[in-house]
Amino acid sequence: MVRIRSYRLSRLPIHLFFIAVSAVFIVPLWSIIAISLSNELDISNFGYHLIPKKIDFQAYHYIFDNPMTIVNAYKVTAITSVIGTLLSVIMISMCAYALSRSDFKYSKIITFYLFFTTLFSGGIVPFYILMTKFLHLQNTYAALIIPLLGNIWYMFLMRTFFKQLPDSLVESAKIDGAGELRIYITMIVPLSTPVLATVGLMQLLIYWNSWFNALLFIDKQSLYPLQYLLQVMMSNIQEILRNMTSGGQVDATMLANLPTESTRMAMCILAIAPMLFVFPFFQKYFAKGLTVGAVKG
Repeated sequence: MVRIRSYRLSRLPIHLFFIAVSAVFIVPLWSIIAISLSNELDISNFGYHLIPKKIDFQAYHYIFDNPMTIVNAYKVTAITSVIGTLLSVIMISMCAYALSRSDFKYSKIITFYLFFTTLFSGGIVPFYILMTKFLHLQNTYAALIIPLLGNIWYMFLMRTFFKQLPDSLVESAKIDGAGELRIYITMIVPLSTPVLATVGLMQLLIYWNSWFNALLFIDKQSLYPLQYLLQVMMSNIQEILRNMTSGGQVDATMLANLPTESTRMAMCILAIAPMLFVFPFFQKYFAKGLTVGAVKG
């Protein structure tokens, strides 16, 4: 009993340290929420505070002035994120599985070719011409999904994981008459849950935070993803501020009450809130998926 108590007391400083570190990580998120609920005049007069002097929903009122626009942006982002993540995980995993097979004689050549593409870029202009003039994908969901499907680093991560699986599994399945596709679906995929979940989460974050492809290829507001819509709204606020300050007479009260900083933080909350609910479901696979291949036996 004495040993158990001393052991627990000896670990108390470590636990307190990590509790303090966790609190430090929570403070930025808490500050974003507090600023988004603060009055713009209070922010300009007193600066940022972790507890708002007066709770004000003006920033959220501004963003949700046309609620269907936000709802539609969430819909576009959800569709592109879900479909894009599923397609990218399937494509990346199938390519990684093929490259992980020791009996695939072109593995090294294709691996070098894929790695070489990460060193150079074709440029934005050829990319834009390809997507709009040849593929005719402007103002389509495909323009938001296809450019982000492939990720070479995640493919190498999966390939490392697949190489650790025993070759005897594939050989025994072949002896039983299973084909390559059946081996991949019924054996490789169930054994690769950690790395598939990790890559899926990372790809989901990439799609959810994507806005640059919308800037290039989307002209219809009905196809604006969430991140790009929020950026457009922020640009509109900056334009209003520019017009207000360009004239000789400036209403200081109106200028101070115009939501700028609070709107930025409210936009951050709207952007990250869904991911905060999604991440806990992947957390148990995340560490194992990222550390896979670090130690080889």
